[in-house]
Amino acid sequence: MQLLQEKNDLAKVLETNKETKKYGLGLSEEEARLLVTERGNSLREQRRIEFSGGITEKLIREFCDSEYIEQSNYVDTISRLQDIFYLYKNEMQDEITDDELLHFMKEQFETVCFGDLDYLEGTCLNNFAQAIRAGYRGFQRTEGYGEYAQFDEVARWDHELFLQVLNELVE
Repeated sequence: MQLLQEKNDLAKVLETNKETKKYGLGLSEEEARLLVTERGNSLREQRRIEFSGGITEKLIREFCDSEYIEQSNYVDTISRLQDIFYLYKNEMQDEITDDELLHFMKEQFETVCFGDLDYLEGTCLNNFAQAIRAGYRGFQRTEGYGEYAQFDEVARWDHELFLQVLNELVE
């Protein structure tokens, strides 16, 4: 039964190549098998079980258009994102849906972390998980989008304000 499930999972992961090729990304059968195996390892490590499909295909579809993922780091990045995903599903005590967590992860990966997985895991998701464990549920109405600014501990540039002041100085 498990062997049949792994074969099915492998086929689903390979199926994502149809979508990712337009971004210059693709998986060989060996790479897809590695991702399926690594997902199993992450599930065991986090003491989780899945009843239908895995998160791998959703991760690939969510992140394939990232400007920080290229063929040379594709497999390693997706593998690490799987680990991070399952870790934070536990840390957030399953109070967040898979899609809400994926949206949050992708948005921070692109805008706050600039592709830095350590910052995503150790700062952005850690802060967000603390808020969720403390009872925050605002992410439910936004599906995980636009949530981090209220938990961010780092003062960031306001791009629009910067351009406005720059224009005033030039005039």
